[in-house]
Amino acid sequence: MGEDKRELPPIPDRLPAAVVDAHTHLDACGAVTAADVTAMVDRAERAGVARVVTVADDLASARWAVDASTWDERVFAAVAVHPTRTKDFGAADKSEVERLASAERVVAVGETGLDYYWDYSPHDAQQDAFRWHIDLAKRLGKTLMIHDRDAHEDVLRILDEEGAPDTVVFHCFSGDEHIARRCLDKGYVLSFAGTVTFKNARGLHEAARLAPAGQYLAETDAPFLTPHPFRGRPNEPYCTAYTVRHLAALRGEAVHEVAQAVRTTAERVYQLPSVTTG
Repeated sequence: MGEDKRELPPIPDRLPAAVVDAHTHLDACGAVTAADVTAMVDRAERAGVARVVTVADDLASARWAVDASTWDERVFAAVAVHPTRTKDFGAADKSEVERLASAERVVAVGETGLDYYWDYSPHDAQQDAFRWHIDLAKRLGKTLMIHDRDAHEDVLRILDEEGAPDTVVFHCFSGDEHIARRCLDKGYVLSFAGTVTFKNARGLHEAARLAPAGQYLAETDAPFLTPHPFRGRPNEPYCTAYTVRHLAALRGEAVHEVAQAVRTTAERVYQLPSVTTG
C-alpha cells in the first residue's frame, strides 16, 4: 500500500542545534486552543525547532495569532493583511492591523507584498496596501515580512520607492540566483521553505548557495509546501528540520553550522531572546 497523503510526515531526528521556524500558520495547521498550540510546538521541539513565528493573512487570523503568541513562550506572531485580501482594505482594517501589530510579541509586519499569481485583488490595491504596510513596519520599528509571488520587479521597485525598513525578510523566497543577488545586495534576508528541497527548483538551489550566513532563514509556511520526500502531505513546524538538513547539503556545510546560522539570524531579525542549547 502507498503512503497516506493525509498523514503528517514522521518527526525527524533532533537537529544538533536549535532552530526557529521563521514562518508558519499554526491556525491553518489545525491549532485552535492553547493546548493545540502547545502540542504542535512540543512536536517541533522534538525535532530541534525551538520557536516558531505564526503568521496571519487576514484580520481574524491576526487576532488569533496575537492571542496564540501569549499562550506559549515558544510562539511569536506576525501580523498583516495578505496581498490577495487587499481588495477592500480600508481605514478600519488599517487601524486594526496597526493595533495588533503593536503587540509586544508581534515580531514582524507580514505577510505583505504582491501576489500576481492569483486574481483575487487588483494589482493597484495590492500595491497601495504594500506601501502602507512598509510604512507601518518603519513606524513600529519591526521587520517587514514579504510575500512575493510572480511579482519580483514590482516588489523590489516599491521597496526602493518607499524606502525599505531596517530589516526585510522575503518569506518563502521564490526567485532565482539573479533575484537573490539583488535582494542580498540590498541587505534583505531570504527565508527558504520546503520548496528549496524540490528536485526541479534549480534557481532556488543556487539562491540558497549564494546567501551568506546572516542573510538566510528556514521556514515551513505550514501547512503548505511540505519538504521532499513528503511533498503533498500536511506540513507542521517540525518539518523545518528537513529543510535545514537539505540546506546544509546544498551549501556543502555541516548541519550544525546551518542550524546555528538560521537560529542566530532569526534571533536578530525578530529580536528574539537567545537560545544557546541544541
